[in-house]
Amino acid sequence: NYRESIPLKLYLGPNHYETLSAYNMELERMIPLGWGIFRWVNKYAVIPIFNWLDNSITNYGIIILIMTFIIKMALAPFTLKAYKSQAKMKVLKPEIDKINKKFEGKTDKDVMMKKQQETMGLYRKTGVNPMSGCIPMLVQMPILLAVFRFIPSSLDLRHKSFLWAEDLSSYDEIFSWSAEIPLLSSFYGNHVSLFTLLMAVSTLFYTMFNSNQMAPSQPGMPNMKVIMYIFPFMMLFFFNTYSSGLSYYYLCGNLMNLGIMWGIKKYMIDENKIRLQIEQNKKKPKKKSKFQQRMEAMAKKQQKRR
Repeated sequence: NYRESIPLKLYLGPNHYETLSAYNMELERMIPLGWGIFRWVNKYAVIPIFNWLDNSITNYGIIILIMTFIIKMALAPFTLKAYKSQAKMKVLKPEIDKINKKFEGKTDKDVMMKKQQETMGLYRKTGVNPMSGCIPMLVQMPILLAVFRFIPSSLDLRHKSFLWAEDLSSYDEIFSWSAEIPLLSSFYGNHVSLFTLLMAVSTLFYTMFNSNQMAPSQPGMPNMKVIMYIFPFMMLFFFNTYSSGLSYYYLCGNLMNLGIMWGIKKYMIDENKIRLQIEQNKKKPKKKSKFQQRMEAMAKKQQKRR
């Protein structure tokens, strides 16, 4: 009988990121930290911060709290920029409403094109960019989703308790039942997670605070305020059986966001100054960008063809 020996290497040990990385065999890729940019954020930002705090603090609830604070402070400039953009849109709302009322009930393509041109002209004249608030939010999304993958997969949090949560890597239940309830048991589970409940309530309060700063949706566009109010209710179902450490992280983040937004509104944003700046911008001659020139040229060509 022919026999051949094949050398194999087996690893029998904890699924720990630093331990696996030390072998220089890319074994750490087995840990589900996300793909692409989300994995990079975890590898070069979230995990180093977590390990740095872990070296001097033994309570993992405190570690998550401090890590949340560090991340929020790093993102504070982007939060300020997004809030300033919301404030500008709020100040500009009466003039946008006038344009919408002027073309209300008209669905002709030429009329709608003219409405779009007037709206864009108002933005250009006042120096307000309606998209400037979206970029800061896009910067924050990779960190938000990276932590979503990191905390549930972190071996350090396994069987570590904090407050009423016995295991930060699993859900925390304050009330449970054995009976199977149709639909509810399938989508929600047979228990109530307190961290998830508190996180959803804090998300609702943050939504209420933030929606006051949002400009109303344009006619024909989805009502973003309604969607934002549905979101906390959806989180109750999605996070109830998830890691309590993750719900706790989002709870801390929501409370810090409320504090940051209150501080920005109280001490950094003055709507009267923004209104004055917009009025001054109207008096300054504005050069059309090449993109705006091309858009207007295309609109004129379409009108001539008709």
